Amino acid sequence: MRRDDRDAYQAWLVGELLLVGLLGAGLALFLAYPDLRSTYELPNLRLALDTGMTLAATIVAVLAGIRFSVEGRRLDLLLCAGFAASAASILFFAIAPVLGDDPVHTPEAWAGVAARILALTLIAAAAFVRGRTAEGRWALRFGLAAIALALGAIWVLARSAGGESLPSLEAGTDLPALMIVALALQGFLSLVAVCGFGLRYRRYGEDLDRWLALAATLMLSAELHYVFTPVVPSGVVSQGDFLRVLAFGLLLAGVWRAIQFAEFGRAVAEERARVAREVHDGLAQYLFTISTHVSMLERGSAPEGTLSRLKSAAVLAQQEARFAILALSSASGNAPFDTALRRYLDVLTADGELEVELEVDPAIMLAPDEQIEVFRIVQEGLANVRKHAGANQAEVWIGHDGTRRLVRIVDDGTGFETTENGAGQGLKNMKTRADSIGGAFGFASTPGRGTAVEVVLRA
Repeated sequence: MRRDDRDAYQAWLVGELLLVGLLGAGLALFLAYPDLRSTYELPNLRLALDTGMTLAATIVAVLAGIRFSVEGRRLDLLLCAGFAASAASILFFAIAPVLGDDPVHTPEAWAGVAARILALTLIAAAAFVRGRTAEGRWALRFGLAAIALALGAIWVLARSAGGESLPSLEAGTDLPALMIVALALQGFLSLVAVCGFGLRYRRYGEDLDRWLALAATLMLSAELHYVFTPVVPSGVVSQGDFLRVLAFGLLLAGVWRAIQFAEFGRAVAEERARVAREVHDGLAQYLFTISTHVSMLERGSAPEGTLSRLKSAAVLAQQEARFAILALSSASGNAPFDTALRRYLDVLTADGELEVELEVDPAIMLAPDEQIEVFRIVQEGLANVRKHAGANQAEVWIGHDGTRRLVRIVDDGTGFETTENGAGQGLKNMKTRADSIGGAFGFASTPGRGTAVEVVLRA
């Protein structure tokens, strides 16, 4: 485990222990003072809480399914199935029965308990699966169909058993022993999930695993509260219900962050491939030129000026290699974009021929693809300034102009008549790069008054 990952895991572990301590202290308080273990007859609030948990579980299942369809990980398949089962169990066995102002009867209540055990089993098992599957869509469809069949079977068995074979859960009766066992089993499955996802986070360092572990910790505390709640009939709210809602909220936040990180990771991978192509097209050409000139020197057939051209190609190759390293470190998050750009400008201005003032708005956010192309646009623009403008100073500004994000390069060079000369190859290259990231490119130049280049980045 790398040091950064180890530090993140230790920070999570400390937070997890603090959460367990707080939840344990709260549970001990409820055990020490039975009057605090009260329930509240609030049917509308119970319906609202159940609806919120159903929506949260559904969204988590959908997001996990989307990630599974993209990456094919078995972890996401089981998470999708588990939360789909959880959402369906609340919808069909807790919400639907009370929509007609009827209470939840014994068969529905026990079916809901069995369905929750099924959902927790799938979620806990997800922490221990490895690998990927190539049949993403078929596996997802089969898994959801299996969940639907399992819930249907649970409902049929609960209805066939009826009120005579199943212990009553009506208001005013003691919590049956079988229900205590079922709640204890749910608590055990939540504990397994806490340990499993905690170990996964320690091994792989994935952000989603720590969120799942924290949510499972809250779910474990909720199950323990349910054990010590005398009755759990329809329309009654207890402390465990609020803990379950909080757990689903954490799950929703964690899965959403995982989706965002996955998108960012794919963007970084794409930009690294882009930089690899840039190195191939740029650095490889300079190295080929160097190799050709060296071969001519070895044969003694080099024309006049070969050494100066060889030196020039070597300098350009060195600058190209430095830029590739800086661009990669910036896109992967290892170096802030403005820091990497300043290092590049240090290399560019080391000979003192051009002074460049750089200003980057600290509040501006650039996507990985934008970082690479803005790097190249600035490089191309300043190369034009050095080669053609005869300028002493240039300014590079990257920031906000109202609601727009802008990149502006201004020099004090000789300028040119745009109507006569048109855009040179360097300006065309910058326009192409701006187009590749959805930006708009423009420039203005006046003879004797310099040139200004502006790129408006995508909204």
